[in-house]
Amino acid sequence: MTQTLHIVGGGMAGSEAAWQAATHGIPVVIHEMRPNVGTFAHQTGDLAEMVCSNSFRSDDDEQNAVGLLHWEMRAAGGLLMSMADRHRLPAGGALAVDRDAFSRAVTERLRAHPLVQIETGEIPGLPADGHWIIATGPLTSNTLGEAIAAETGTDRLAFFDAIAPIVHFDTIDMSRAWMQSRYDKGATEEERTAYLNCPMDKAQYEAFIDALLASDKTEFHEGETARYFDGCLPIEVMAERGRETLRHGPMKPVGLTNPHAPDIKPHAIVQLRRDNALGTLYNIVGFQTKMKYGAQASVLKMIPGLENAQFARLGGIHRNTFLNSPTLLDSQMRLTSRPHIRFAGQITGVEGYVESAAMGLLAGRLAAAQIAGHDIATAPQDSAMGALIHHITGGAEAKTFQPMNVNFGLFRPVDGIKGGRRGRRDRYKAYTDRAKAAWQAWLSDYPLSRDPDAVQPLAQTAAS
Repeated sequence: MTQTLHIVGGGMAGSEAAWQAATHGIPVVIHEMRPNVGTFAHQTGDLAEMVCSNSFRSDDDEQNAVGLLHWEMRAAGGLLMSMADRHRLPAGGALAVDRDAFSRAVTERLRAHPLVQIETGEIPGLPADGHWIIATGPLTSNTLGEAIAAETGTDRLAFFDAIAPIVHFDTIDMSRAWMQSRYDKGATEEERTAYLNCPMDKAQYEAFIDALLASDKTEFHEGETARYFDGCLPIEVMAERGRETLRHGPMKPVGLTNPHAPDIKPHAIVQLRRDNALGTLYNIVGFQTKMKYGAQASVLKMIPGLENAQFARLGGIHRNTFLNSPTLLDSQMRLTSRPHIRFAGQITGVEGYVESAAMGLLAGRLAAAQIAGHDIATAPQDSAMGALIHHITGGAEAKTFQPMNVNFGLFRPVDGIKGGRRGRRDRYKAYTDRAKAAWQAWLSDYPLSRDPDAVQPLAQTAAS
């Protein structure tokens, strides 16, 4: 009888790991503590709930490392990419989704799979035996976190993630705001107008920065160090680094023309991106915040066009827990002290929805192979997934290890490609061509149907 794979956590990584293993004929139990045990950030009990943003970032698989990761996950029959494509929203060159429809679809698909069970309840400690993947993400429960810390012999490493607010579209003043994607990116008119823009002149910007810096913010408990992942900095932290920082970051005014005043160049621009298919909700792009709720309502309404805004969700900040993976995990994502346990997702030290799901995909495949009695190599280093897992399980410097997005800096150099800005496009294209070939070769040794509805037992694929 085939042994069961237990997965703790039904987020991006846990959901994708479950799908990969089940599609290979391995029985799976997903242990998800929500809704019995809630978290600060989650609103539902659905699997793969998106909390910080509704974007999977760039979908360019030739010039962008995260777009390449999208390609690799699609090639591997990834459930999350399939559902993201099905519930895609216009976002220029990015892949943004209707977050509620997306998570519902993932949940329904996994509940309908004959080899997947979903059990609600908290797993408080590390299991003594069996086959397990821990994919509890940044909001690992205190009890499980303490058990992990006790096993690894180190204190939990933590930084802080922030969440951006979401606005009701019908409360935005469109006589001041307008629809346009930066540099008019996108193949269709809908994509070229996927973002909503709110302009500021210099006086408005300076007043906004003053209010932001003076606002009432969430304080940390004594002894906590306020470290942030650079890709998810609260706007107040960016403003504290210099008054012009936001103008060169999420509020940069380039590539946009205000149709209400085409001859006046805005000093800064706040962008909002559609958050659901109905177009009734928009999230404020790059506006993760640690302002307290009362301060948010007043400060954000200083943005032209948002004076009467009503918020479907205000922003906030939460702790993110992750392992020092270079010292604790092997190349197969197993805890070296307890090799029957794998880790996947953000807790391994990757950052981002796509990266988390990718590590779940790998963990699910590797666990399925082990349960079925097949030895397979980990992902090839020249692929995007391989470059990322190599970084977190040994390529990074353990003493300074911090969460990492996928990027071409993790890739081995390609011979014969010149560096510098002029050669960057050729270099990135060489990276992606090499990665696709390596990934396809790895998949051919361990095939999985691209049909998200297929159930293909591992024993059959291994024999084919």
